[in-house]
Amino acid sequence: MAEREAADRHVPVMRDRCIRLLSLGAENIRAAGHRPVIIDATLGMGGHAEALLAAEPQVSVLGLDRDPQAHELAAARLAPYGDRFRGIHTVYDRVDEVAAEELAADQRVAGVLLDLGVSSLQLDEASRGFAYSYDAPLDMRMDASEDSPDESVAELLARIEVRELSQILREYGEERFAGRIAKAIVTRRESQPFTSTADLAAVVDRAVPAASKRTGGHPAKRTFQALRIAVNEELEVLRRTIPHAMDAVAPGGRIVAMSYHSLEDRIVKQAFARRTKSSAPTGLPVELEEHKPTFTSLTRGAELPDETEIAENPRAASAKLRAVEKLMITRRTQA
Repeated sequence: MAEREAADRHVPVMRDRCIRLLSLGAENIRAAGHRPVIIDATLGMGGHAEALLAAEPQVSVLGLDRDPQAHELAAARLAPYGDRFRGIHTVYDRVDEVAAEELAADQRVAGVLLDLGVSSLQLDEASRGFAYSYDAPLDMRMDASEDSPDESVAELLARIEVRELSQILREYGEERFAGRIAKAIVTRRESQPFTSTADLAAVVDRAVPAASKRTGGHPAKRTFQALRIAVNEELEVLRRTIPHAMDAVAPGGRIVAMSYHSLEDRIVKQAFARRTKSSAPTGLPVELEEHKPTFTSLTRGAELPDETEIAENPRAASAKLRAVEKLMITRRTQA
């Protein structure tokens, strides 16, 4: 039941391209005499993991997610693959630690997949409070378990001051009216705390000038995005994750990252650039080994989903895929 539910609810974004990129990484690891492991660092409901396990019978998958509900659904979906799949409840910036703890002596990390942002599971579950289109408790934590150390959006809004809130809305939501919205939220909070998504969405709606509501979707969209990013520390975690993932993969292994807004994509792009370009000072006559790139890019800029996929899966519309491979001497890189 849960297996079918997860498969029906989750359509993996750019699935075939992700699988091809990671499969070639697995081929490189096998050619080097090791057993390949793919780390799906954003497991969700297991759609990409299922496709990997089906396409690559010799590959094992470690699935990381901080959301206990995701593990429950993905475990049921991936049960037919037995011990080739293991789920690990953790934040994905621990990807290098997980690799060191979980891999056998003859295994190597052939790839890390990062499908960033909020998942279909979290958006579709009204009770999680991620969406302004449902009236629900104002939560938005990716890990909403009883022992989670994270505060909910309701708790954040109960204590935050105008200046800090305005900065969050401006930086994480790229919200033009951050100051107005922040003042409206704090002013309303003084008489009544925020407890529901509908309440917050209504206050934001009233704070945004009428002329600006004619385009761009719901006026609370950017505020909800910013608050979700803030309570889950998404960008801070991502900044730590990319270099940890690049450390974890073996030579010939690959990192595939899909982002859905400019803030995520910028972090991925800059982190990849630091290791795919020479760090030698300009004008140095000989490039020393420590300055040479340790990765090569597999994508020219960011790859986008095609029109057919967007029509079939509208959530793919904003996806940007970037991929890199750790350099090794004995094999040519294949894209």
